[in-house]
Amino acid sequence: MNAAWTLSADALAQMMPMSLVVSRTGHIVQAGPTLAKLRPERSLLGTRFLEIFELKRPRDVTTIAGLCAAAGAPLSLRFRDAPETPLRGLAAVLQGEGLLIDLSFGIAVVDAVGTYQLSSSDFPATDLAVEMLYLVEANAAVHAVSQTLMQRLQGARIAAEEQSFTDTLTGLKNRRAMDMVLGRYARRRDSFALMHLDLDHFKAVNDTLGHAAGDHVLQEVAKILIEETRAEDTVVRLGGDEFLMIFRNLTRSEQLSAIAVRLLERLEEPILFGGEPCRISGSIGITVSDDYPDPDAEKMLHDVDMALYASKHAGRAQHTFVGDTPGEDEARH
Repeated sequence: MNAAWTLSADALAQMMPMSLVVSRTGHIVQAGPTLAKLRPERSLLGTRFLEIFELKRPRDVTTIAGLCAAAGAPLSLRFRDAPETPLRGLAAVLQGEGLLIDLSFGIAVVDAVGTYQLSSSDFPATDLAVEMLYLVEANAAVHAVSQTLMQRLQGARIAAEEQSFTDTLTGLKNRRAMDMVLGRYARRRDSFALMHLDLDHFKAVNDTLGHAAGDHVLQEVAKILIEETRAEDTVVRLGGDEFLMIFRNLTRSEQLSAIAVRLLERLEEPILFGGEPCRISGSIGITVSDDYPDPDAEKMLHDVDMALYASKHAGRAQHTFVGDTPGEDEARH
């Protein structure tokens, strides 16, 4: 027994929100809410189906009559205007009223959701697209959490690496950083200068005003060294009250002497701690890589240390180049 069943427009919209009813003349007479949402700037009602959509398969269908004849066969189509979203569909002939065409995004659903800002409410509850959306949202959430964790881990790793190269009291580079920089310059055959500084009378500050005062002095000295060097230079606290400055591509003795003189002058200015003046000075040794046929970091560090102690033995508060002795060349002291 044959029976005719009818479905209200509201029920059709709820069950098939991407469906179209097309008349025998090819005009769209009803459009589901989700489908209408894809072209919010124009109403699909009253327009010709084949002017809105381009059929890709079946290839030989170019008329509504042909579409009616192909009812029940899978359809592949897309919008003619941008965005040219690809669609999948199925057509069924309505008794005397044209065609009912139900459309879906197929595997393009994820892109479509982003393009048209769709949500699960735009799909029937039984549509697998809803589950796919949940999976996509869950994957996006997991990816976002993963990215956040990776960024935090990366930040922690960078911070740990930075800390491993940093003197905790002064914020200057430490011996490990010094070894890395000198090794890099040696491999590249870069020209550079070493300036070794040791503070004079620092022990007296610790003995009279305490270690807190000594720490304060070291921090202030670090600020002075940073201010008197360039961004490309490396300032190292070797330990205690010893510091090393590495000047890349700066080897002229006149320039290095000028830097040393400024440093020594500033170090002789009293540093206040709790209202009490801390008085220190400095002794400096200097060497340049250009003076070595084959610059070796260990040899240069030994030589510059010897030059530093030559300055101390000569009366302190002065600088000495490797190869000089105090008093031989006043232009370089």
